[in-house]
Amino acid sequence: MDTAPISARLARVDDQLAALRRDHAAIVAAAESSNADDEHDPEGATIAWEREQVAALIARLEREREQLVAAVERAADGTYGVCERCGRKIPAERLAVRPAARTCVGCG
Repeated sequence: MDTAPISARLARVDDQLAALRRDHAAIVAAAESSNADDEHDPEGATIAWEREQVAALIARLEREREQLVAAVERAADGTYGVCERCGRKIPAERLAVRPAARTCVGCG
């Protein structure tokens, strides 16, 4: 089974995580160096809201990364591409779109 889609997606997720972590650190640093009362600013989003939005994106990507790493482990033990519910082969088209898929479309 071709595991190139897993590796490619994992690399993209790692790049995105690195960028989001830098963004999050910058937001935190900006909040620490400012005494502005952004919680009551009628002009837009607060720093806290921006920080939590980025934190949520980081959490989602970390979960995706865990799933991709598990897919790499399944590839190593020979179970990648096999539906965990019915035992049938997961179509390559599904794995191309969702490299960490654990089930076929019918069982998913």
